[in-house]
Amino acid sequence: MSFTPTKKLLASLLLLPQVALADTLNQANTAWILTSTALVLFMTIPGLSLFYAGLVRSKNVLSVLMQCFAITCLVSILWLAGVYSFIFADGGALQPFIGGTAKIFLPDISTGALIGDIPETVYFMFQMTFAIITPALIVGAFAERMKFSAMLWFSGLWLIIVYIPICHWIWGGGWLAKLGVMDFAGGIVIHINAGIAALVSALVLGKRKGFPTTAMPPHNMTMVVTGAGMLWVGWFGFNAGSALTADGRAGMAMLVTHIGAAAGALTWMGIEWTRYGKPSVLGIVTGMVAGLGTITPASGFVGPAGALVIGVTAGVVCFYATQYIKRGLKIDDSLDVFPVHGIGGITGSLLTGVFAASSLGGLGLPEGTSIIDQVGIQALAIVVTIVWSGFFSWLILKALDGWIGLRVTPDEEVQGLDNALHEETGYLDL
Repeated sequence: MSFTPTKKLLASLLLLPQVALADTLNQANTAWILTSTALVLFMTIPGLSLFYAGLVRSKNVLSVLMQCFAITCLVSILWLAGVYSFIFADGGALQPFIGGTAKIFLPDISTGALIGDIPETVYFMFQMTFAIITPALIVGAFAERMKFSAMLWFSGLWLIIVYIPICHWIWGGGWLAKLGVMDFAGGIVIHINAGIAALVSALVLGKRKGFPTTAMPPHNMTMVVTGAGMLWVGWFGFNAGSALTADGRAGMAMLVTHIGAAAGALTWMGIEWTRYGKPSVLGIVTGMVAGLGTITPASGFVGPAGALVIGVTAGVVCFYATQYIKRGLKIDDSLDVFPVHGIGGITGSLLTGVFAASSLGGLGLPEGTSIIDQVGIQALAIVVTIVWSGFFSWLILKALDGWIGLRVTPDEEVQGLDNALHEETGYLDL
């Protein structure tokens, strides 16, 4: 079976209202996307929240939970107030670069409005959950040292200035979509985008007090594994839901997502076991997240064998990237957002251009496109995302630092952000 560029480019054709309107509601597809929407939100609250909260020290557990919760609320309102419109509404002459204003506050929405064959309300919610988790991922880079007010301002401004353009260019029918970029569920839009912002955030804020000489182990590994398990389950909605249909393509996306996660986890565990003599729980769950992030852009395009290679590659590349960032460069990306999500997204996006080829078991490259051509297109989108996200993340952070300051005081950092910023503690004995 061959797949045309129309079927391959999820963003520009399946997602745009102006090209994907249908006359008939498909209840099966609607039920699946409703379920997927709940699964993706489940990834942020409670999945990512618990995963991150367990990784920090006990004096900062509530601050991380609070940040993820507040970002969910903030992004939801901004999504309604215009973010959705500027990504997915028709931008007219500016369509290659930005969407339009027609869907700000959804003035014409009704229960009968469809995107493809699902209600637009469902599509609106599904895409919103992706926008929520992206800035929430960045929290891991500046955990334990950023002011809550600065975090809110950064998250909101970053969504508008960074997320809107990149998401529109790839998923909203923009210029990168027209070139044929393949990003099924967010390897570029979400993982590279957030990973680069995380790296810039870690560099601008500087190291935590005591890093790297003071040990800062996770305070609650049970919480970490619980959150990681929720991420794994929720990721099926993330990737398989991006098919926007309840069909074989969604099933394949779910299958390769699971294979990628399992391969990444076992590979990371094996490397640790070989190098350090014992496998760690932290290692196996981090490898799982790396496998998930790396398979995400490829999930609707590759077959099981390709997913296995991508997952193993994720475990190797992300493991050594984490070691190099922390021990080599001594950059305090607190919860390894860049080496896991950023490097994983880059790796997966490039490998999508390889393993999507039907000759390698994939579902097929766009018609007339070779592996070399597609990898080149993928590389262009990666570079554009790195430059845009990197520069504007830096600009937003520097502006906020000059206005309200980014970091808590040294005394507040020692005390812990739970007490210093929220006058609460996660545990009674603190």
